[in-house]
Parts: sequence; structure tokens; C-alpha cells
Amino acid sequence: MNTFKALWVEETESGSFKREIKDVPLDKLPDHDVLIEVHYSSLNYKDGLSATGNKGVTRKYPHIPGIDASGIVLDDRSGTYSKGDKVLVTGRDLGSNTFGGFGGRISVPVDWVVPMPDGLDLKKSMIYGTAGFTAMYGVLRLKRELITPDKGKVLVTGATGGVGSLAVNFLSAHGYHVIAATGKMEKKSFLINLGAAEVIHRDAVTKVTDKLMLERKWAGCIETVGGEMLDAVIRQTAPDGGVACCGNILGHQVHTNIYPFILRGVSLLGIDSAICKMPMRLKIWEEISELSEKTLPDQYVKEVKLSELEPEIHKIMQGKQTGRVILKHE
Repeated sequence: MNTFKALWVEETESGSFKREIKDVPLDKLPDHDVLIEVHYSSLNYKDGLSATGNKGVTRKYPHIPGIDASGIVLDDRSGTYSKGDKVLVTGRDLGSNTFGGFGGRISVPVDWVVPMPDGLDLKKSMIYGTAGFTAMYGVLRLKRELITPDKGKVLVTGATGGVGSLAVNFLSAHGYHVIAATGKMEKKSFLINLGAAEVIHRDAVTKVTDKLMLERKWAGCIETVGGEMLDAVIRQTAPDGGVACCGNILGHQVHTNIYPFILRGVSLLGIDSAICKMPMRLKIWEEISELSEKTLPDQYVKEVKLSELEPEIHKIMQGKQTGRVILKHE
């Protein structure tokens, strides 16, 4: 088989971008050690940006998005993996500037590849994907700051999105009292089913005064949207608390003040799921695999084919995706 099907994104002469499903020759793939037959991928906000022509994510087109992929090794020149091994790839440069999981084949460096963890399979691993990886990274960052369930409530912002919803689920499974903040209050039961103890409107977090510090409402937070939300969360975090930050939907700039950090000892904790080094990467996937048997709500996962991906891209770019959309290659 000398071609594979993929979502092909191309820049037109007018500067707009078009997407089509096409057969792509194998020789279009980069020359890396490991060739993988992709069985599943997942849809993330970053994929939506790449698919719609965001040059901050993908510098050069034509391109195949998809920052997540799980599949079967077809060939490994490094000798690390054998043909038929089940593996996954998330983050690194996959789907950004390297052809990604929205194609039926990927070619990647061997140090991007993770052997399929016990307790996961090709489909389950993509239900979690980068979103689950990022959420669990946030959980471990809070734990590293000794923010344990007995220290108080923990907030999750953007709680109906991929990272936020899995953060709610993971934190609840670890015994935390989770407050889920969302602009979609009609999804309250969805969040309760995931493990939220409380569901609040996002305005309850952001519509506050400009005082340098505010009432102490939570011991920690996994903050997924950035901008004014991040500032408001920091100013309402309790002493010795921590805010794990991983999103920028509300903006990439943060306007805040020093006092929560020097008077309350609040920590701002970065999460970089793309270039996370392998020892930590394996630890995160191990933690996810240990929770994988816990049931997610039936409506949490939507499985689509390549031909059904287009409306889902529009939905995620409009902030209307709830839970996870996974792509199954045929």
C-alpha cells in the first residue's frame, strides 16, 4: 500500500485554507525511524487551529493535523520496536509541523513513541490522548506541591472541554472535592457524572473586583483557559495553594499582581504536554492506565470517521465541544 487516507489541509492562492480527504503517497511522510499504521486519533483545540490555518501552530502547508495517534508499528529502523507492537504518540511535534494522526500513517522519531501501557488499548488511549495526558500532568503537579485532598477544594476551569472534563474525572478519582467551572450550566449533570462535587458558572470566578487578593476559595486549580480567568483564579487561591496552567483560549497574556505569590505562597505551575521528557511521560501514562477502568459517562465519547470530522472541527473552534471526539481510521 503506497498511499494512505488523510485530512489534507492546503493553503489557497487567496490565503484561505481548504480541507479535503485524499490519498497521500507514503513518500510524503518525513524520513524518521518509526512508521506506524494509525488506528485512532482524537480531536483537540490545537488540531482545530492547525486545520483552520493557524500559522502559530503549523508553519507550513499543506499539512495533516492530529497531535494524537495510536496504532501498530509497521517498521522501526532503530530496532526498539517490533512490527505489530501497539504504541501511541502524543505531543512532541506530531500534528503541528509533522504530519499527524488525521492520516492513516505517521513517521516519527523513536523517542516520540510510547509503548501501549497496560490497562489501555488503541481506542482507550485516544479517549484520553493529549487531553488526558495534560489533565493528569496537572494532577501530578498539584500533588508535587503537597496539595492533597485534605487541603481543601480544587477548582477546574473550562470543565466541559477535553482537558477540563478529564481533570474533573481524575481529581475526583484521587479523592478531591472538585468544583467545576463552566459557561455551560446545562451540562451540570454531565459534570456531576464525571465526579464534580459542585458546578459553578465561570462568571462566579471571573466577575470579581480588582482587589489584589480575594476570598480564599480553593486550595488548587487546574486552569485550562488562561487570560482573565487565570488572574482571577490566582487571586482566590488559598495560602500554599497551586494553580496548574495549561490553556490560552481566553488569551495568552496574564495581567496579575505579585501579592498572592509573596503573601500567600501561591504557586503557578506550568504544564507543557508537548515536550514533556520520557520518564515523566511514562509516569503520566502509567497513572492514566491505573484509572482507565473507571467508567466515563456514555455521552462522554463520540467516535467519528474521517468523513465525519469536518463538523466536529467547526464545533471545537466555536467552543461547543463537550467531552471527547475520537477519530477511527478505516
